[in-house]
Amino acid sequence: MSEEDISTGRNASITLPDAAWTQEISPEMVAEWVHLPRDQRPRLIDCREEDELAVCQIAGNEWFPLGTFPQRVAVLTEDAERGAIVYCHHGMRSLRGAAFLRAHGVEKSFSMKGGIDAWSRLIDPEVRRY
Repeated sequence: MSEEDISTGRNASITLPDAAWTQEISPEMVAEWVHLPRDQRPRLIDCREEDELAVCQIAGNEWFPLGTFPQRVAVLTEDAERGAIVYCHHGMRSLRGAAFLRAHGVEKSFSMKGGIDAWSRLIDPEVRRY
């Protein structure tokens, strides 16, 4: 599987999977760059509902419940060249969210495999599981 670099404009680059080969990205790959300033990395979009967001979230995310994607398409597709990583609880809704973004011009959109539950298990055990 080949990979693509996203130039961030500040002498750094983020390597994402080839969008032609996969719709998912691992939590480990996201963890490599999530600490960077927002303008230097892909967007991190939480597509869960408000009650889920109140339980836990990944720092630096942007919150757009999946059901609001059609109404928020203009905002969601801003900075399309940065790419986007969408996450939910276990990774099913985020697959739909990433597919929506791809269909609307954000070609480098991916679902974080396993969602925030995998993030908590593999990356940050301080993120509460539910």
